[in-house]
Amino acid sequence: MAIADLRREYNLAGLRRADLDPDPLAQFRKWFDQQTGLRFSGRLRRTLIRIYKRFLLLTGAEPFDANAMTLSTVDEQGRPSSRIVLLKGIDPRGFIFFTNYESRKGRELSGNRNASLVFYWADQERQVCIAGETEKLPATESAAYFHSRPRGSQIGAWASIQSSVVQDRVALEHRWKEFESKYPREIPMPQHWGGFVLRPLRIEFWQGRPNRLHDRFCYIRTESGLWKIDRLSP
Repeated sequence: MAIADLRREYNLAGLRRADLDPDPLAQFRKWFDQQTGLRFSGRLRRTLIRIYKRFLLLTGAEPFDANAMTLSTVDEQGRPSSRIVLLKGIDPRGFIFFTNYESRKGRELSGNRNASLVFYWADQERQVCIAGETEKLPATESAAYFHSRPRGSQIGAWASIQSSVVQDRVALEHRWKEFESKYPREIPMPQHWGGFVLRPLRIEFWQGRPNRLHDRFCYIRTESGLWKIDRLSP
């Protein structure tokens, strides 16, 4: 089958202005909770999700990470780059994730605070696009999360010189073992590692609909700090 012939119809649900919370972060939490199964809306959606999860169990497939998001940054020449990172928190400030500050994305965010996030939940036929400005989390907040991670992940933060060229897998594993021996007990947080929060200026909620007439609503933060909501053409 040709790539151009790959297509699907979206007919699971719709999205009305009346369904939206005035606060886009609250609306995101609602959708995120529904995606992770913490909260459901509607008998039909609940039934479809149960069928979908049973199908995954029967086939042995694992559901996608609900907190996986595409983070896009730009370099000094304005060239974009994107990668999948994991959302690790959401609060009134915005969306929180952690990384090596000396990685490509870390360096690019240091040079240009503007970034975007995209969540795509295929089983819910939903997409959320977020744009805003990033800033580093306080070191104490990053440390609290760092020490909650599995020991192997903590060692990995030391062992990986993220985005740099590595000779081979053996060299990478050798560095991991070196730091495992160096820190037999408590592992300190590297100074080059920590969190970012993306403070949203624009959030768009997309719900797939039949005939490509999708429902799209965009929240824009105004100068007063309030949110303006517009329906967008699909």
